[in-house]
Amino acid sequence: MAEGLQRLRCRRGCLLVLTAALVTAAFSFSVDRGHAQGRSRASLQTDRSETTRTRRAEAESTLSSERINANTVAIISGNINGTYLSIAYDLSAVLDEGDDFRILPIIGKGGGQNLRDVRFLKGVDLGITQSILLNKFRKTKELGPIDDKITYIAKLFNEEMHLVVRADSGITSIAQLDGKKVNFSDEGSGTQLSTRDVFERLGIKPVEVNMGQADAIEKLKTGELAATILIAGKPSGAMAKLKSADGFRLLPVPFAKPLQADYLPAALTNKDYPNLVGPGESVETIAVGAVLIAYNWPRDSDRYQRIAKFVERFFPRLAEFQKRPRHPKWETNLAATVPGWTRFAAAEEWLQRNNATAHAASQRAQFERFLETRPQASSKPISPSDREQLFQEFLKWSGTRERR
Repeated sequence: MAEGLQRLRCRRGCLLVLTAALVTAAFSFSVDRGHAQGRSRASLQTDRSETTRTRRAEAESTLSSERINANTVAIISGNINGTYLSIAYDLSAVLDEGDDFRILPIIGKGGGQNLRDVRFLKGVDLGITQSILLNKFRKTKELGPIDDKITYIAKLFNEEMHLVVRADSGITSIAQLDGKKVNFSDEGSGTQLSTRDVFERLGIKPVEVNMGQADAIEKLKTGELAATILIAGKPSGAMAKLKSADGFRLLPVPFAKPLQADYLPAALTNKDYPNLVGPGESVETIAVGAVLIAYNWPRDSDRYQRIAKFVERFFPRLAEFQKRPRHPKWETNLAATVPGWTRFAAAEEWLQRNNATAHAASQRAQFERFLETRPQASSKPISPSDREQLFQEFLKWSGTRERR
C-alpha cells in the first residue's frame, strides 16, 4: 500500500515537472515568435525605405543625366597645332555654367573632317571649318546634298597659310616646290584640302605627303621634306615654336589672280612670329575664312533647342572673347555673312531681334582689338582731344579689314 502511494506521488511529481517544462517552452516560443515577428516587420520597413531611397536616387540620376545632356553642346575643333581647339576652349571658358550649360570641346582633324562629323556623327552639335570647303563639298557632293543639311552660326576669323622651308634649302618661291615632297598636314584636314586647291589653281604639282606638324618639322630638318604647310589663325602654336636661328624660314605665298576669287591677302609679321620674322618685316601670304557650322535640325527637335541655347549665350557676350587672355584671333563680326549659305535659324532670328545690339557689340569688340594694336594708346589714358583722331584711325582700320 505504502509502496503504491509512493509511486503515485512520484508520477504526479514527474507530471508537474513535465507540465512546467512545457509551459516554459511554450512561453519561450511565444516570446521568440513575437520578437521574430517584430524583427521581421522592422526588416520589412527597412527594406521598403531602402527601396524607396534607391528609386528616388535613380530618378534623380535620370533627371540629372537628361538635364546635363540637354544643356551640353559638343563642338568638333582641331588638334594642338591649329587654332580651332583654342577657339573651342575659349567658348567653354566663357560660356560654361556648370550643369545649366556646358561647351564640350572635341579634338578633331580639321575643317574637312569636321564637315563630315557635323553632317554624320551623332553627338556633334557644332564644328569649325573653312568657308571654301563648304563650296567644295557642295560641288563634289562627297557628303551628298548639303545645302539643306549644313548651316552656319557665324564667320569667326581668317586663317593664314603658313609655308615653312629650311633656310638653307635654296627655295625662294612657291613655284620651286613643283615635284618636291611637301607636307599638306593631316589627312582630312582643312589644310590638306585647301592646299590642294591652291596648288591646283597655281598650276604647281608637288608630291603630297600627310602628317602632323611635329613629325613634318623633324623630316624638314633631315631634308626628307622640302616644305610643310599649315593653314591656321595666327599665331599658331606649332609655328610659334619655330626659330629662324634653328634654320627655318617662312616662304611667301603671293596673292595671285587665280586665288583672288576665294582667298584673301594676308601677312605674317614680327608681332605674330618674333622668332621667324625680323622686326619691321612681313611675309606675304593668303587667308581663308573660318566658319562655325551646325546641322540644320528641325525646329521642334531637342538638338535645335540645344544650339539655340548656345546662340542666346554666345552672341551677346562676343566682346568677352576679344579681351585677354582669349586667343587673339577672335575678330568675329556677327553681321558678316557666308555667301551662298543659310545661317542657322535661331542665329538669324537673334540677329534680327538684336541688330543694333549686335552691331554695337561688334564695333566695341573691334575697337578693343584696335587699341591692342596701339601699345602707346593702351599705356596711358586717352585724352578727349585725342579721342576723335583715334576714332578716325579706327574707322580706317576697320574699313581695311572689311575690304579684306
